[in-house]
Amino acid sequence: MKKYIFILLATFLFSSCSDKLDITPPNNITDEQIRELLLSGNAESIKLVMGSMANNMPLLFNFAGINGVGSADMYYSNQGLDIMRNLEGNDMVLGDVAGLSALVGAPEYGLDNFISSTANKNLVYWYYAWNCISQANKMLNFLTDETVGTNTFLMDCKARGLAVRAYGYNYLMENYQDAFMLTGKDKLGLMLYDSFSPTQPGKARASAQETYAFIKADLNAAKKLLTDAGTGYTADVTDIDLAVVNFLLARVSIWTGDWNTALTASDEILAKYPTLMSEAQYGGKNTGTAKDPVYLPESNGFLNNASNPEAILGFPVGQAKTYHNAYTNPFGVGSGGVTRAYKRIDNRLYEKMAAADYRKACFMATDFGDYTYPGNNTVAFIPKYTNTKFAATHGIGSTNKIEVGNVTCYYMRTSEVLLMKAEAQAQLANEAAAKTTLNILLAARTKSGSPALTCDTYPAMAGLTALQMVYLQTRIEMWGEGGREFYNNKRWNIPVDRNGSANHLAKVTYPVANMTLQIPEEEILYNPLAVQN
Repeated sequence: MKKYIFILLATFLFSSCSDKLDITPPNNITDEQIRELLLSGNAESIKLVMGSMANNMPLLFNFAGINGVGSADMYYSNQGLDIMRNLEGNDMVLGDVAGLSALVGAPEYGLDNFISSTANKNLVYWYYAWNCISQANKMLNFLTDETVGTNTFLMDCKARGLAVRAYGYNYLMENYQDAFMLTGKDKLGLMLYDSFSPTQPGKARASAQETYAFIKADLNAAKKLLTDAGTGYTADVTDIDLAVVNFLLARVSIWTGDWNTALTASDEILAKYPTLMSEAQYGGKNTGTAKDPVYLPESNGFLNNASNPEAILGFPVGQAKTYHNAYTNPFGVGSGGVTRAYKRIDNRLYEKMAAADYRKACFMATDFGDYTYPGNNTVAFIPKYTNTKFAATHGIGSTNKIEVGNVTCYYMRTSEVLLMKAEAQAQLANEAAAKTTLNILLAARTKSGSPALTCDTYPAMAGLTALQMVYLQTRIEMWGEGGREFYNNKRWNIPVDRNGSANHLAKVTYPVANMTLQIPEEEILYNPLAVQN
């Protein structure tokens, strides 16, 4: 979809069309005037009015500025929230020296209280998701069925709003209620708002089943609108198109046990996004020397969408939020590098990766040793198991190591779709089909010159059921991405247990029952109908 620029506040443009828009003064356009313009049928006026709100919808997936959080805080962006979730699992290790409690993310890694209704580690997730819902509803307020009619531009706008609202509600359900397929099905869901008003009275929580029905209705309506509008699948990865909506639908369906819908949605995406990253594109590659490494982001599909044929939703340099890279890049100057807050893989997962699986090369097999960070010439020791999956010593388009961190970002990709499809097949007791789907991924992740890996030849998968194979391959493939391990552990009923790990510093256990956040105290205080989990 083309990007429509909101220019109602540009006086020189209003001077040329003020008669047409009949707005005086131009900066004080009212909601009623917007509705009248949308019903006018004038394409130019409609795009002027709705452009900014429509363009803002995809950016809510790529967000920074969470309410009440400073820009230097890890909770400032949704990428930071995802990193915190990654630290609350089994597979990511923070740092390399016991007692480095000052490391960013140390309380989360230590699994300190993050679920309490009064915990500041809780409220940020609530704020982020409700901002998505509120922003979507502000736009949807104007997009009634009568207003939208057969206007394809407005159909597209409404689809964007519905997709973002569904995303926000699903995000809340993933964090604020037990997994649906475990103990959450018969519990409470959320307050369901289908419009926005600053004076709107609070609502009681609907049931979990009603909440998911609301989410799925939004996504199915968005699919129909995108289809009827002719938007379909676009080449622009910043768009909310059918691939994005189907991805959300597959994820919600996997969470709620709607396996057939997950399978159908996944297949629709894979028909349009069948290509997986190659060995050359998968993770950082050192093209320098052992003492003076050079990891160029241009060739790394995780840092450059131009090298990532899997990217379904992502953003270019300049628009992309880069917090994830700052927290995970061992050669960066953020909390993934110079402060020694390295993001490392648990040795137990590392050892499950096959020797012929090139994903294993995304983690240091031996200690890197001392690295001199550019800018301040700080020297720090980089240990074994540190990731190079997100490694870069330069920014895109730069040969200056001080400019490291200039990268793209993505939020959805093909490999996860394959894994959701395989999980749905396994849950439907079609083990052969699930293994066939996994074999597509394994063949693509086999080192050049080695026989293609399969479910039957992958050493760590011997004796596993197809579903257990999906679990393992999801942990390997999605390591460090989107907080996925935490959310999967929650729905797969896998507790945190770091006992037996050689490199975890916080050897703690944590039950699945404690992965559900309490409704924040702020909501309980200001919404008399709200009740606690």
